[in-house]
Amino acid sequence: MARDLYTLLVYARRWPLFGPIAYYKLKLLGTEIPRSVEIAEDFTLVHGGFGVVIHPNTRIGRNVKIYPGVTLGRSDIHLPMEQSKFEGIEVGDEVILSPGSKVLCKEGVLRVGRGTVLGANAVLLESTGEGEMWAGLPAKRVGKREGWR
Repeated sequence: MARDLYTLLVYARRWPLFGPIAYYKLKLLGTEIPRSVEIAEDFTLVHGGFGVVIHPNTRIGRNVKIYPGVTLGRSDIHLPMEQSKFEGIEVGDEVILSPGSKVLCKEGVLRVGRGTVLGANAVLLESTGEGEMWAGLPAKRVGKREGWR
């Protein structure tokens, strides 16, 4: 039931009339996903996604799973936005962002490749390829995703 509520609210954020209400309901539930974030179908906030924070300049592909405590945003938050070289984050299809993981971009667009798995509490600072597994702080490529495609 909770997954259905969160999913409904995530997609309802983009609706013209109900969108602002859905956005604020998600915030009250501990999830910050601005209305400008583009999210494809079959998105899942696993366990409700408490503590998830996503930058407004983010695009998320199909069948992405985001666990609690995940952040997607700028790594240069010490700078005013107008001085930042950050452009955005793109999360490919079939990506899994494990609990507590962070995707932080300093400049340009950081791309999380299709099928990538980011391990728990990992801090990703660079783009990934397809079907890769990343872990650590800062995150390093630790292997390929077996049985994926």
